Amino acid sequence: MTSFDAIIIGGGHNGLVAAATLAKAGRKVLVLEAAGDVGGAARTEEFAPGFRVSSIAHVLNRLHPDVVKTLELEKHGLQVTRADFIPSVALARDGPPLVLHGAYGEVLTGSTPSEQSAWKELRAQLMRYAGILKPFLSRRPPDLGGMSLLETAALGQTAVALKKLGKEDMRDFLRVLLLNVADLLDEQLADLRLKGLLAFDATLGSHLGPRSPTSLLGLYYRLAGETDGAAGAQMLPKGGMGAVVAAIRAAAEKAGVTIRTAAPVARIVVEKGRALGVTLDGGEVLHARTIVSAINPATTMLDLVGPREIDTGFVRKVKNIRMRGDAAKLHLALERQPQFSGVGADNHKGRLVIAPSADHVERAFNPSKYGEFSAEPVMEITLPSLSDPSLAPSGACVLSAIVQYAPYALKEGWDAGKPKFLKAVMAQLEAYAPGIGKSVLHAELLTPADIEANCRMPGGHWHHGELQADQMLMSRPISGWSGYDTPIEGLFLAGAGSHPGGGVSGAPGLNAARRIIAMKG
Repeated sequence: MTSFDAIIIGGGHNGLVAAATLAKAGRKVLVLEAAGDVGGAARTEEFAPGFRVSSIAHVLNRLHPDVVKTLELEKHGLQVTRADFIPSVALARDGPPLVLHGAYGEVLTGSTPSEQSAWKELRAQLMRYAGILKPFLSRRPPDLGGMSLLETAALGQTAVALKKLGKEDMRDFLRVLLLNVADLLDEQLADLRLKGLLAFDATLGSHLGPRSPTSLLGLYYRLAGETDGAAGAQMLPKGGMGAVVAAIRAAAEKAGVTIRTAAPVARIVVEKGRALGVTLDGGEVLHARTIVSAINPATTMLDLVGPREIDTGFVRKVKNIRMRGDAAKLHLALERQPQFSGVGADNHKGRLVIAPSADHVERAFNPSKYGEFSAEPVMEITLPSLSDPSLAPSGACVLSAIVQYAPYALKEGWDAGKPKFLKAVMAQLEAYAPGIGKSVLHAELLTPADIEANCRMPGGHWHHGELQADQMLMSRPISGWSGYDTPIEGLFLAGAGSHPGGGVSGAPGLNAARRIIAMKG
């Protein structure tokens, strides 16, 4: 029998961050990954001969600075600089695009002077309000039932930050906190392209439309993230998202972490309410004082631990976590670079968004409420091989797109629905990049059902649970258990289903590891 101080279940980026942080604190750590390689939804994979792409996540926009600093990721090959920030390009079918340059629209081009002025004011307001949320990302959510002095002080700091907004801003912050994003945009902006882009960003990865209550929270969550110290900035890492994972893995291995791939965990060993180790699929038993699960919280508690070990109230709450994905991922191997209408060469290297208006995003969302896909989907498109030619053969091009809305539980089933949805997606692309269909050498469409199977994500939901008001902060993954602890002593959660949520941030892994270190002294 082999014994470790800590065993990490899941070698996604959060699992690796937790492992590296614990190892740097002197723990003997083992990471167990079910797949043949680490990285989870942030792997870079070959999807056609000579064509590589970021498997699910493809834009880096929220890797937490504490993760970069704690793991010294720049020493392990991570390259994140302002020069690599990419623009967001709001495509228009009939006319020129609108472009947000720098860190989420520090400069706006393609619109009227009055709209530029309105956007400057709205952007400043959004950044101020997102800044209230930002400190919560790097700490354990406060336990309202028994707050420590440190947690009380943290809440006090938030109250001070709110007060610093000033009376008018504070009133407005409280007014818009649970507002839907469409209403806010209608109040302050006129350009349909800009409103469409912001509505898309607020609802990306969620079962929400722009007019759904609380949809504005998604935009705050996005803007609370930062890249190289700039809020809202985004980039395409050289080598794809797998390069980010490679840097985190290198930091973990330098700290002494042992990593085993193709090692799926069958069960968490629990005796008298305490986790003692894990049993692998092949029957091997491994022991540790601390078990950290960086996979889905429902899979962890219901499958690996089992309902018998947990009280019925906890089981009921876990079963009710909403985690049915609405986003698909498209990969195209193209024999040449596509030309999106009206988009210049530099902006082709950015993030191209098809979301012509907030109303279009809402209409795209509507069918998903009834188990149907959108006939005119909205999507975020990148052409990563333009910035990193190593991802495609010479002269060829990779297209990577996140497409909404594609409900996990498609009424007709994805076997029948996938070819129809791919046809709808390609028709939408053709409208904005005429002739693109003729250059396709290979197409791979990953529906939420495919993402579930490929990445072991229940519901195909990359956040491992909806990021909505009742499943955030003190209620993530469930109310009463938001601080990475579980009812099983020695078992902790550290994945995207935990606070603060999904996206390649590493914050859940870092926060969970810090919690464990603080408990052990």
